[in-house]
Amino acid sequence: MSKLIPFACLALLGAAASEVYAQTAPAEAVSEQSPSTLQPAAKPASLSSKPAAAGKSAAPLLSPDGKVMPQVTISGARADDMDERRRSTAGKQVYGREELDRNGDSNLGDILKRLPGVTIGGRPGRGGEIRMRGLGSGYTQVLLNGERPPAGFSMDSLSPDQVERVEIMRGPVAEHSTRAIAGTINIVLRDGYQQKDYQLKLTDSIEQGRRAPNLSLTAPLKIGAATLLLSGSIFENRQHDQGQTYDLDTDADGVARKEQTLRDDSSRTGRGIHFTPRLSYKFDNGDTLNFQPFLMSLRSDGRSSSVLSQGDAVPPAWLRPPEYSLAQSDTHGSNTFLRGFGNWLHKFEGAAKLDVKFGFGSGHSSNDSLRNQYDGNGVLLERFKDSDSTRDRSFSTGGKYTAPLGRDHSLAAGWDVESAHRSQTKTSLDKDGLPQFSDSGDNLSADTRRLAVFAQDEWDISPQWAAYFGLRWEGIRTTSSRAGGDISNSSSVFSPLLHGVWRIPGHEKDQVRASLTKSYKAANVQDLIALPALSHWIGDPTRPDRMGNPDLKPELATGLDLAYEHYLGRSGIVSVSGFVRDIDNLIRRSLSQQQMADGLHWVSRPENVGHARTSGVELEAKFQLAELVEDAPALDLRVNYSRFWSRVDGIPGPDNRLDQQARQTANLGLDYRMKALPLTLGGSFNWTPAVTVQTSATQLIDSGRKRAVDLYGLWKFDAHTQLRVSLNNLLAEDAWGGNVVTTNGLTQLASTSNQTYRVWSIKLETRF
Repeated sequence: MSKLIPFACLALLGAAASEVYAQTAPAEAVSEQSPSTLQPAAKPASLSSKPAAAGKSAAPLLSPDGKVMPQVTISGARADDMDERRRSTAGKQVYGREELDRNGDSNLGDILKRLPGVTIGGRPGRGGEIRMRGLGSGYTQVLLNGERPPAGFSMDSLSPDQVERVEIMRGPVAEHSTRAIAGTINIVLRDGYQQKDYQLKLTDSIEQGRRAPNLSLTAPLKIGAATLLLSGSIFENRQHDQGQTYDLDTDADGVARKEQTLRDDSSRTGRGIHFTPRLSYKFDNGDTLNFQPFLMSLRSDGRSSSVLSQGDAVPPAWLRPPEYSLAQSDTHGSNTFLRGFGNWLHKFEGAAKLDVKFGFGSGHSSNDSLRNQYDGNGVLLERFKDSDSTRDRSFSTGGKYTAPLGRDHSLAAGWDVESAHRSQTKTSLDKDGLPQFSDSGDNLSADTRRLAVFAQDEWDISPQWAAYFGLRWEGIRTTSSRAGGDISNSSSVFSPLLHGVWRIPGHEKDQVRASLTKSYKAANVQDLIALPALSHWIGDPTRPDRMGNPDLKPELATGLDLAYEHYLGRSGIVSVSGFVRDIDNLIRRSLSQQQMADGLHWVSRPENVGHARTSGVELEAKFQLAELVEDAPALDLRVNYSRFWSRVDGIPGPDNRLDQQARQTANLGLDYRMKALPLTLGGSFNWTPAVTVQTSATQLIDSGRKRAVDLYGLWKFDAHTQLRVSLNNLLAEDAWGGNVVTTNGLTQLASTSNQTYRVWSIKLETRF
């Protein structure tokens, strides 16, 4: 696919150039936005809902001395979500407070799962990895205010009340890292410029009779040239889970060697606080300084019990006895993160500007667990005491200099520098106080250095054509130190990026997008460090220990994206898009056996295995029925469907797909606003079918179907107060999965089933 890059560039630029020569050369002008928004410069009127006809341009403005005067467009507010999507040359979907507040969700994951092409790993109601195009595990880049979040931070734990908007970019852009093979999701925290009222939200959720209260407050303040937005929330949740795992080992003759059923019962309580103030100060010379710290603190306690019983389908003489009859565990976790974001914007003469950003982060997480295993008579067989203490520190800086080159044409260049340090101490002891692995108790430190430089040229070549060309070089070096010695890994990636938009002449609401990009996936720190994570299931390849690999190389991908968009009414759209990604140096986990202090363990270790390809088609429709049909009810409709294909070379088919990638996903959403009552009713249906993935020649993994129905009702008492009642996961279907490993003449199956639960929520929202 890399051979297509020069031909695509020539085709796009050549066609665009023909448009330019067919027109009268426009006068040089620049477009600039108010510094209060800190968004990309607004596009000219030719990109509005009624583009200017081809071949026409505004007459140049002349100063008294006969010189051409620059034209400046000033916008005091950010464009609405759909308008911003339409104007973006490098495709970007924006979902603001309307979408975030629609269902009254208590966590960000429930909102993201309804967006086009986005899925959430794990079972409903328990969060999981955020995926675009069915790909997670580092393929999807998730940013917080345009920056990588601190290590160990889970986006799913972020309260929607702390978020201003969600931006989804299917193709990488130069100013962000190109570690985005599947795409980028940028979570933008609360912005203080557009808010004037205090906002108070009281929420209470109930699951299995267990309450989860949440209090959120947002308060804007203005003191002279300073604008301050105080935003925070406190919460508590209680959860209970039940699950079952069926294990069956059979030999080559089909004779069962092990048949066991494991029943798990667990409960946990968590408490936390989020605090995200934002400060903006405007200097007399027009410079703007912004700073936004983000503080998150979580505490959790849990208790679980596991009952392991022997199967009786075949004579017990053939079966391995269970490792234990009863296991009881107590866990405690503590996580605290502090992250600061800031930027300074300085303007030069001629509409050029310099935006310098800075950030820092600090975090500490500790997790302790005590597990006791007993036989059928209550005699203690084994005790495992695990402790993990991890500290993270980071600092980053970067900047972007933007200069206009003429009317609707700008050039930008910048840099990113990031330094991160992790210190980790992990111990695992048995009942005799003996370590479970050789490095138990040793201090491990890891340092990551990242340097990137980029340049991008964004040009509205004509009313019909716009192009974006970017270049980014990014280098990463990771070094880890422990008692066994130092381990280092270095990699660098050069990414050319090309995006283009063609607004179809005579069809002002239609446009076509195309992108040709280079992106990559870097191995995370945990995959590079060889420190093991023990499962305590010795001899079971379906639940192996996990270990890193310091020799991993980044995965490299060449991507092609095409999309057709038709805009409807004020905020409607119908779009069809497709993509292809060719991936080299694919990282996959392989299973092997290694000798440890207490015996022979199965170990899962990441390796570069070769080449893969994935492709897909994504359909989306969103509109208000009243804008299309006269006298129609006030009904809003949202529907999207995605179909994905993938193939990994070197692994036997037919299910040699990329890891855990779903074949399909779909969402349907409806909102009905009553005329006679101040009541809005709505709901959504999210569907992801079951999928089977052949991860290696010896391992097959099944993921069960997911169907989630969410409903809500919204009653508006007045312009300032409203009450929202919602029901999530109405179907409450069990989540199931399977893992089959065939090796050494033995087939080992682990089939799991976990219950999911309905969640009722009531939220009172008021402004004052």
